[in-house]
Amino acid sequence: MNIRAAHLADVTGIFHLVNLHAERGDVLPRTQTQIEETLSDWMVGIVDNEIVACVSLLSYNKNLAEVRSLIIADQMQGMGWGATLLEVIVAEAKHRKIPRIFALTRAEPFFKRAGFTLSDRSHFPEKIWRDCDQCPVQDNCDEIAVELQLEKIPHLSQKPEQPDTFVLHKKQITT
Repeated sequence: MNIRAAHLADVTGIFHLVNLHAERGDVLPRTQTQIEETLSDWMVGIVDNEIVACVSLLSYNKNLAEVRSLIIADQMQGMGWGATLLEVIVAEAKHRKIPRIFALTRAEPFFKRAGFTLSDRSHFPEKIWRDCDQCPVQDNCDEIAVELQLEKIPHLSQKPEQPDTFVLHKKQITT
């Protein structure tokens, strides 16, 4: 798996992957401008120079960030990309010293396996002000809030073998 921090050249690939899944109702759509403006928050998974996975870690303040747009291309489903991207984004949150992360999701079991617990979306008014008020399904939302207190998670190895590399479960992941 080649997972790394997103580069400017990745914006179009991220945009296409996100908006394909937005059309299905899996995630909120993002414009290329929005992706470019938050590029430092994005990680991508690459196979044969194609973006096949992505995730974003949006900081709301020094104590809270959201896992957003965790997307795996259909042909890569079931290969561990999601779990690995989530490990990378948790490591990134720890690196940024953000003590609490959350997600709104329909994939509750996936997040629970990673240590997230159920929460209430009212605990995240920042999200509601930023995204939920503009969401077309806000009155019929079926997403569940999950959160992770990072100080309760065993520290992942962040000593890079080479610059900008995380080692997680014996996988080398370039960031």
